[in-house]
Amino acid sequence: MCDEAAQRREILTTRQMRAVEGAAIGSGSVTGSALMERAGAGVLCEMLALWPEFERPGHAVILCGPGNNGGDGYVVARLLAERGWQVRLAALAPPATPDAQVAAACWQGAVATLSDLGPEDFPPGSLCIDALFGTGLVRPLAPGIAAPLRLAAAQGCRIVAIDILSGLCADSGRVLGGLDLPRAALTVSFQRAKLGHVLAQGGNLSGVLRIVDIGIDGWMAAAGVPARFAGPVPALAKRAGHKYDHGHALVLGGGPGQGGAARLTARAALRIGAGLVTLACPPEALPENAARLDAVMLRPVADRAGLEHLLENPRFNALGLGPGLGLDRARDLVPAVLASGRAALLDADALTAFADAPEALFAALHPGAVLTPHGGEFARLFPDLAQRLATPAETGPAFSRLDAARQAAERAGCVVLLKGPDTVIAAPGGEARVAAAVGEAQAPWLATAGAGDVLSGIVTGLLARGFAPLEAAATGAWLHAEAARDFGPGLIAEDLPERIPAVLRALGC
Repeated sequence: MCDEAAQRREILTTRQMRAVEGAAIGSGSVTGSALMERAGAGVLCEMLALWPEFERPGHAVILCGPGNNGGDGYVVARLLAERGWQVRLAALAPPATPDAQVAAACWQGAVATLSDLGPEDFPPGSLCIDALFGTGLVRPLAPGIAAPLRLAAAQGCRIVAIDILSGLCADSGRVLGGLDLPRAALTVSFQRAKLGHVLAQGGNLSGVLRIVDIGIDGWMAAAGVPARFAGPVPALAKRAGHKYDHGHALVLGGGPGQGGAARLTARAALRIGAGLVTLACPPEALPENAARLDAVMLRPVADRAGLEHLLENPRFNALGLGPGLGLDRARDLVPAVLASGRAALLDADALTAFADAPEALFAALHPGAVLTPHGGEFARLFPDLAQRLATPAETGPAFSRLDAARQAAERAGCVVLLKGPDTVIAAPGGEARVAAAVGEAQAPWLATAGAGDVLSGIVTGLLARGFAPLEAAATGAWLHAEAARDFGPGLIAEDLPERIPAVLRALGC
């Protein structure tokens, strides 16, 4: 992967984006008005690229707020009018920033108010450009402000959001005030994606997301250390060597009739490139697993003493446990796994077993561990954080899933992967990744039994191969969704490991 592509994975907060813009303008190399012109031209370019039919002039309604987002709207209005479009511009209030005032002064057409707009202003096939608030919104939209967006959607118009759909918190993706917002067909943002484009409701409401380069990459250092999109990394390519050079993953399974989840985990670990994978299960479950596995080896482990004996073999360098393990067996084995100090992934029963005493689990965890809870498991271990996510967002920046994962990672002392369409991964210290299967990258087929068990195996296999916990979790989450996208409709969990080779081949691995 080239350096430029890697840099484009950064995802910014509102504050980080403002810091970058401020640094660029403060350098004297560019003005705010110039950036506004670049932004407006970029919006037009992305609209025409997505909908070539709009090369022929049409009808557009531009909704402008008083800030710089509204200034972008005035630029788009002017550019469309210059191309022969019929443009109806409605302003919430007069422009209030110097750059927006300059942009408004260049608009030669009429300016209506939002309340002037009616159904006749949104004929079929027209566009509605949302330039009301952008990323600066910190309070819910008033009903009268949201009304034109709802009217446009009701009339079948395509909504184009400049920077972010008005009403969304740009730092969390949550709808402030719980309003019912229409979905944008296209969102055009600048320089980098914002967290609100991919988290919570923002992942769906943003529609197609396009990022326009407005020429301020040279000042990106002002953003500090932002979250990044998960994605493929060069280390996925398997180097030459012996099977033991690629790690030996140990997956712990449950009793008879409960082995399917662990078998999915083990197979995924093998598919992602672990040199060897062993499934350890109670002796009475060996026949069942032997009938279903070939390349995955089997070892009997009845209890903690048996596991401790097995771990005397130093070649077991990564462990995965939880899927189908059983709560009593989890309580018995998890302490031994963590006491070994080896890389370990804990999921499902390995988490739920400590719902009554999460502090005991946190005390045993170490930096080489990865927790992969879904929302319910997360709430059992971190009930206060889950409650904050469940509380309606009234002001911005609202508490986000990424905030929750970061705080959970600090508390647990290890990497936490919070599963969902907007999967977030955080390490102690705040470094974070987002594996967003939303918008054009959506993978709704992952909502199927056993899919999480496969994710556990992918991450365990990457840990065995020597990936650091954060990168194993982030890369694994991306691969998991990419395998689902490669398969498509009709996916079941058993299909996921079998799609991994195609994904790796497409990456040139």
